[in-house]
Amino acid sequence: MTVPDADGYYGRFGGNHYPAEIHPALRELASTYLTLRESPDFQRALEDVRIGLQGRPTPVHFLRNTNAELGGARLYAKREDLNHTGAHKINHCVGFALLARKMGKRKLIAETGAGQHGVALATAAAYFGLECEVHMGAIDIEKQASNVGRMRLLGARVIAATTGQSTLKDASDAAFNAYVAQHDHALYAIGSAIGPHPFPMIVRDFQSVVGQEARRQFLSLSGGALPDHVVACVAGGSNAMGMYAGFLDDPGVTLHAVEPRGRSDAPGEHAATLSFGTPGTLHGAQSIVLQKDDGAPERVSSVASGLAYPGIGPEIAMLYEAGRLNVAAISDDEVIRTFFRITRSEGIIPALESAHALAFAIRLAEQNPSQSILVNLSGRGDKDVDYILEHYGSDYGR
Repeated sequence: MTVPDADGYYGRFGGNHYPAEIHPALRELASTYLTLRESPDFQRALEDVRIGLQGRPTPVHFLRNTNAELGGARLYAKREDLNHTGAHKINHCVGFALLARKMGKRKLIAETGAGQHGVALATAAAYFGLECEVHMGAIDIEKQASNVGRMRLLGARVIAATTGQSTLKDASDAAFNAYVAQHDHALYAIGSAIGPHPFPMIVRDFQSVVGQEARRQFLSLSGGALPDHVVACVAGGSNAMGMYAGFLDDPGVTLHAVEPRGRSDAPGEHAATLSFGTPGTLHGAQSIVLQKDDGAPERVSSVASGLAYPGIGPEIAMLYEAGRLNVAAISDDEVIRTFFRITRSEGIIPALESAHALAFAIRLAEQNPSQSILVNLSGRGDKDVDYILEHYGSDYGR
């Protein structure tokens, strides 16, 4: 809670690099949020929605069968997949919906990659009686058809982004442009801990419930000991910052950020920003970016639509530069193998995004059988089933 500073910077990362015409709206949002953050009434309303609509708290679960396969490892999962709508995204979506109501806005605008954020936002909008507009890459609309249908059933307008690679980065561009045009009556409920101030701060704060719960639950399960390792997948960083929030001040807990290595290490074949990126500006904030020599964002690739993004949240960038994060990159092939392994051994179908974190956690458990590992299982894979069956079949790996 000591960052960002008053200008929205996390060290040298962050800030507000959106066009000047939108700065007054962002200042109003920051001021309103900082006031409401200290309001007991706002916090009670948020807690009521978390319990009644979302089904929080989500449990920490000992992966018994996987641990047995690994020879007695101690691998635990924070089950964010058990949230209503199937992922951690609803944690900040209900927060943004409450903010919109307090600010007198009647509409929520956002981008989505795998569709989990879009479904969560459409759910929050329906619950609070708000309009909802979701921008989604044309490729992802085809790949994640079930989530598109859910958004539309919930009353959201889904708009295809057809520029560039027609994926998450392009959906973010389109959502920003829509927000600029409609900011007088709409609130941008950004999908991750990215963008200009105050968005990374707001998303981090709403998602911090994950780490706060996980810390209490793990201490109870372990008899008072903290985990040796905490693992989360990263792109923008919403699920990671939420999970890290419970353990940032514990030097004995190693924090791991797991990126998509995609098909190879060649430019355009992955989305491993921390591994291969350089300082730059993307979507209104200074951060670390996968970019070409001219500063244009590099093409990206990942089997997980929600990780196909050429940047990273500014707070993640700060933590990485400070040496607080260990970074690993997992290939598409290893993700698919892990998806099937966890599905068959635990009866849990993980999101392909979460399978990145699980794959690295399994690798870590093999190398450190005596240490405890807590991984954020950030979402369930219902959305990925059709894609998996079409490309790999149900008998893959047998």
